[in-house]
Amino acid sequence: MRKRIVITGLGIMAPNGHGLAEYEQALRSGRSGIRFIPRLKELGFACQVGGVPQNFEELRTQYFDAEDLLSVNDNIGYACIAAIDAWRDAGFTVPKPDSTEVEWDTGAIMGSGIGGMETIASEVVPKVNGNQIRRMGSTIVQMVMNSSTSAKIAGMLALGNQVTSNSAACSTGNEAIIDSMYRIRNGLAKRMIAGGSEGSSPYIWAGFDSMRVMCRKFNGEPERASRPMSATAAGFVPGSGAGALILEDLETAKKRGAKIYAELLGGAVNCGGHRNGGSMTAPNPESVQRCIRSAVADAGIAVADVDAINGHLTATFADPYEVKNWAAALERTPANFPWINATKSLVGHCLGGAGAVESVGVVIQIQKGFIHPSVNSEDVHPEIAAFASRIPQTAIEDPNVKIIAKAGFGFGDVNSCMIFKKWEE
Repeated sequence: MRKRIVITGLGIMAPNGHGLAEYEQALRSGRSGIRFIPRLKELGFACQVGGVPQNFEELRTQYFDAEDLLSVNDNIGYACIAAIDAWRDAGFTVPKPDSTEVEWDTGAIMGSGIGGMETIASEVVPKVNGNQIRRMGSTIVQMVMNSSTSAKIAGMLALGNQVTSNSAACSTGNEAIIDSMYRIRNGLAKRMIAGGSEGSSPYIWAGFDSMRVMCRKFNGEPERASRPMSATAAGFVPGSGAGALILEDLETAKKRGAKIYAELLGGAVNCGGHRNGGSMTAPNPESVQRCIRSAVADAGIAVADVDAINGHLTATFADPYEVKNWAAALERTPANFPWINATKSLVGHCLGGAGAVESVGVVIQIQKGFIHPSVNSEDVHPEIAAFASRIPQTAIEDPNVKIIAKAGFGFGDVNSCMIFKKWEE
């Protein structure tokens, strides 16, 4: 029999909340973490709002010692805080730096989309161009290499299994969770820390602003700026943060008496090959539908079993197409369509961290029996107006929601989909 994979720990560093209690309350109440960012205005950005985790500088000193702080930028820091919180939430303790025990059966896959761009732009480039290479310090490589998002976690938690950082644009966090699931299924690990992160830097966001795909119409009303599925959607709002999930095989989790949040039934990833409407910036509709169906098949359920969808839904022109792809893939009509919500309406688009930040929210919703509101969608896009009743404007308390599909569709025409289920013996 195939190993069952369960989630036993969660950690979150989101624009609208650090920690599970604060994040859950924000999701339930529809509290946005999107704010006006003065630096973006100073730099001449058209979009001057974004989602940034709060109090990071204060939190850093609670999680890292003086030596660690020298090699921790926001991308790495967000990832580590989320991972450590998830580790503790799963019932484990953070080992002392001088301990000799290694967690040989535990690994980490924590990715990012762009990584240490802030450090590259503010430290590496100016010092190299100014002939000050020796002044960069011995920790600069650690801060700019993409694998540091997981390598730092491994050092802090003494992980001895596979430790790597993936990168698949907006699908990064989902892909990390799916790859971790495969590793445990194949008996190569008993436990994995999985997720993704992204720093909050204008150097990360600038390229998107130049593409004119970020929202520029609500700089004076930040909380209204992220509008997935809305007729007045004006582009995505940049976000940042990190989410981490502890995945374990069921036998291992039960043996140690772990609490179980939910079960990860299955998942799938694919690419549309940049054909038939797919490109570097748009998904091939057939590949999206194939990915969803493959995830459902891997989960061993029927398309009719999906109770809710947490979509990719970025507040761009792609939203109506995504809803229609879900309907086609799940063989559903507006009359029997699942609930569908967009966490990005509350936190913005956290890029490489999006899938993980949103997956933590999915698990919380399954465990607690509610569907968070998809805010700013009161004027549903006319192309999907028939689905309006399935887009919650306020929190829906529904303990009968047992299966939620979570998806991500990223730059590069890469797709990912996971199926989470309420924990039942």
